Amino acid sequence: MPDAEARDRIFAAIDAGFDKQVAFLQDLVRFPSLRGREAPLQDWFARQMAARGYAVDRFTLADVPEHPKMAPMVGVDPAGSVQVVAAHRPANPAGRSLILQGHIDVVPEGPHEMWTHPPYAAVIRDGWMYGRGAHDMKAGVACMVFAMDAIRAAGLEPAADVYIETVTEEESTGNGALATLLRGYRADAALIPEPTGHTITRAQTGTIWFRLRVRGVPVHVAVAQDGTNAIMSAYALINALYEHTKALNAAARDNPWYAGIKDPIKFNPGIIRGGDWASSTPAWCEVDCRIGLVPGTTPEEAMAGIEACVKEAAKGDSFMANNPPEIVWTGFRTDPYVLEPGSEAEAVLAAAHASVHGGEMPERRTTAVNDTRYYGLYFGIPGLCYGPKGEVAHGFDERTSIEDLRTCTRTIATFIGDWCGLRPRG
Repeated sequence: MPDAEARDRIFAAIDAGFDKQVAFLQDLVRFPSLRGREAPLQDWFARQMAARGYAVDRFTLADVPEHPKMAPMVGVDPAGSVQVVAAHRPANPAGRSLILQGHIDVVPEGPHEMWTHPPYAAVIRDGWMYGRGAHDMKAGVACMVFAMDAIRAAGLEPAADVYIETVTEEESTGNGALATLLRGYRADAALIPEPTGHTITRAQTGTIWFRLRVRGVPVHVAVAQDGTNAIMSAYALINALYEHTKALNAAARDNPWYAGIKDPIKFNPGIIRGGDWASSTPAWCEVDCRIGLVPGTTPEEAMAGIEACVKEAAKGDSFMANNPPEIVWTGFRTDPYVLEPGSEAEAVLAAAHASVHGGEMPERRTTAVNDTRYYGLYFGIPGLCYGPKGEVAHGFDERTSIEDLRTCTRTIATFIGDWCGLRPRG
């Protein structure tokens, strides 16, 4: 880790710049960077990084080549999905290079009247900042940017290349992270400061997104028995998929990574649309769904299981048996990822954590996904997921801890110093 004198200077710089860091995070949160609407924030971020003297690359998903792990983007234009990479490239680089990456896309906020504070107001109260994306994961983005700022303010710089990246599509496909790799940005390690509460993510499940399309026969409700109800048919498929999930979770009790976690495979029908008139049996219904998969299962196997479940359930409906429902793959089709213990990058991060927290770095196993899988599974780059503390991801009154923002920035700055090495700036 940095020597005591350098560490003290860096930590003093973090404290001196902390009000600016909090204000920076507020600016991030005030952008409603929903899917397909991230470009204004990314343009602002690119200007922020250029003003700091970084070489900035702004590109879209349409600017990179195809890849087998690119997920479908139904209803979203790849040309409008902007990625930003700010590069620190020292003269005569030494040490080990690093990617610092965070996503800036957020999920829909739901009814605003159900929030205590407006979801994009970035209100600070009692040591917390409230807002959609404050926790997941704009706090982590602020940590990685200001860790680098503090190193520079202390008169130092990383001795190796460092790429500061903000990406889109983390909440729906992961294509943004993959695009940066396809653009050519590689390093000896990648750190993604998702809000893990200062724990390392040991394992993550995979995820599949799909849409059920069901048809029906519309008739006047007075003779409903002569038609079919597509919404109720879809309901039958949903129930079948819940039973399918129960069976998957029973099998997951023997999974070496998830045996101790109750029901690690989560199924969720998240969006439903259907019908045209309250007094007509609905002729159509669409349900957007999400299901997980544990290590040892491939996305293709999970997708085949969904298809078999839906096909079998349709046999029990006289109309669907002859008019099979359609499955459309709409986004995530991700592999599970395990950060195998013992990597040098993890050891360096654990030492940085211990130096700040005074104890061993805990680990977690999550039933959701993060972008580290691309680095670890397909490009041979250790993918570390470690970040600050917050609460209520994807929910009302999402919030991040202000003090944990400072603590995490200290850990990340320490990790950068030890992993990349430090030298006098310039």
